Amino acid sequence: MTNLDRRTILTTGTLALAGAAASVPAAAQAGPKSMFPVPATTIPIVGETDVYQVRRIYCIGRNYAAHAREMGSDPTREPPFFFQKPTDAIQNVAIGSVADHPYPSLTKNYHYEVELVAALKSGGTNIPAEKALDHVYGYALGLDMTRRDLQRALGDEKKPWEIGKSFDHSAVLGPIHPAAKTGHFTKGAISLALNGTVKQNSNLQNMIWSVAEQIAKLSDAFELKAGDIIYSGTPENVGPVVKGDVLLCKLEGLPDMSIKIV
Repeated sequence: MTNLDRRTILTTGTLALAGAAASVPAAAQAGPKSMFPVPATTIPIVGETDVYQVRRIYCIGRNYAAHAREMGSDPTREPPFFFQKPTDAIQNVAIGSVADHPYPSLTKNYHYEVELVAALKSGGTNIPAEKALDHVYGYALGLDMTRRDLQRALGDEKKPWEIGKSFDHSAVLGPIHPAAKTGHFTKGAISLALNGTVKQNSNLQNMIWSVAEQIAKLSDAFELKAGDIIYSGTPENVGPVVKGDVLLCKLEGLPDMSIKIV
């Protein structure tokens, strides 16, 4: 075999292999893929076609002095504490609707907690409070629904009370309103009515820890990132609901949000 023949065979073989590789679908050449799809959790954004994808849900406990006292705590001495809910606990409620909200299993004392929710567009660690609001994309009106009997029973036993807070549909909220349009919420009336009777009625300026301070404190413990949302605490007079009850939540500067317990 001549050198020319040998070069021809090698060149032809290399081209054939390259052509075969090119004909294999990109997915087949890629690495391992998921066994099954896991849907992303998203929240609508007012005035936008894009949606907000949720990474984590953080919640602060006992962040209004009167609520801290009704829960048996001393707000003058207690540092802030946080817990999380699973991302897919979110129930989106459209503006102008009354969304059906399922009464959960395992509880006979199901409570409402109306809250301002902050949605982050960026994050980091050890964020100073004076820079914290730079990381906020927008705000929503939310409900931190709670299986109170389970929370209290496990708390009395010094056990984690996640099951009282972190369950399906427990993170109710309306759409996100960009802060570029609404400004930042440091004050404003917040309330909840049960079947037309006002139960919770306070002002955001009564928070023990502001949203900016909450972001700063959280970033000391976690690396915050875009997609994190923060339930910023509820005022006093939380209480129970039963099937058929209608909750109407109000926050000065945002549209109302309403659900019916079914």
